[in-house]
Amino acid sequence: MMRSRARWFVRLILIELVLIYLVILAGSIVRATGSGMGCPDWPKCFGYIIPPIQKEEVVFHPNQQYKKGVFIVHNEALYRARRTFTSGTTFQEADWEKYTVHDYAIFNPIHTWIEYLNRLLGALSGIPMLLIAFLSLSFWKRLKIIPILAFTGVFLLGFVAWLGKKVVDGNLIPHSITLHMLGALSIVSVLLALLLFTRKTLKTDLTLDRSLRHWLGAAVLLTVLQIVLGTQVREQVDHLNKELMGLNRETWLTTIGLKFYLHRSFSIIILLVNGFIFMRNRSLKKPLTLINFMMATLITEILAGVVLAYFALPAVAQPVHMILAALLYGIQFYLWLMHMIERVSDLETSTTNTIFIFQNSGIISELQSTDKITSEKK
Repeated sequence: MMRSRARWFVRLILIELVLIYLVILAGSIVRATGSGMGCPDWPKCFGYIIPPIQKEEVVFHPNQQYKKGVFIVHNEALYRARRTFTSGTTFQEADWEKYTVHDYAIFNPIHTWIEYLNRLLGALSGIPMLLIAFLSLSFWKRLKIIPILAFTGVFLLGFVAWLGKKVVDGNLIPHSITLHMLGALSIVSVLLALLLFTRKTLKTDLTLDRSLRHWLGAAVLLTVLQIVLGTQVREQVDHLNKELMGLNRETWLTTIGLKFYLHRSFSIIILLVNGFIFMRNRSLKKPLTLINFMMATLITEILAGVVLAYFALPAVAQPVHMILAALLYGIQFYLWLMHMIERVSDLETSTTNTIFIFQNSGIISELQSTDKITSEKK
């Protein structure tokens, strides 16, 4: 029964991980296409659950019924219907309230639907997260860290959603966008931790280089710093795009200056640290395949960065660069935590209490008992 529940739990975690990475990808596409304000309100879009498709749907028409809360663009400003009513022959301000949360009043159907799909993915990601939290309660007596992490994930998802509203209300405030990305990575961290605590990952024949935990920890920290630098560069690019109306793209990175050069040079340090981890892993009798994938992801991400830097920031390369950075972080964090859990599990034979209380963990002990029985049968 416990194993069946754990399998479903793992499936939900994997589904949620896929959805969160899709949200990150969709968010980067929103940024690359300039669609962040495609929906000027939140959580609806122009006051609709399903947003409009044509411009005619968001302009004033005489003798037309408008529902309370829907938006129109009128005289280069946004107006929201005060109540449900049928319009007269002319626009009457008594029927509308000017939307003053921000001054963005443009309707672009492509931008609107890109942003809407981004939000839709975010909303869908809430379903498996709530199910994860609900199922995690059954693990409370066996391993309390699981429900604690699960409900932390729900909180973080709610926080990121709230932050998304603040980003829209503030017309894409720069620091809020960086926090948005860090919030998404925090959710990834929680899900990966849940995955490690519930999957059969602590195998008796798993060879881990204990010294790598420090290098992997450094790699995680460096990647986070690099992502923060990257989002800051991205924000400056967006500012220049708006200011220069998309012209002279080849000069933008030079104009940004120090932040870009730091971001570019920092990749050398990251490459060296991950390269050391890669070479150290190859020297093991049973090297971890995931580290090879980590290195391949890093190299591909750097190549995407080179394309951005030397080919005038092509929009198609921007989401690729971002999703690879997020994927790299996930792989590094998973590997680091796997080495840390292996380290803490050594305390099972000790009488000293630990924060994870692995010696009393039903899940971990069940998994290890199964390994022992399997090995004895062999």
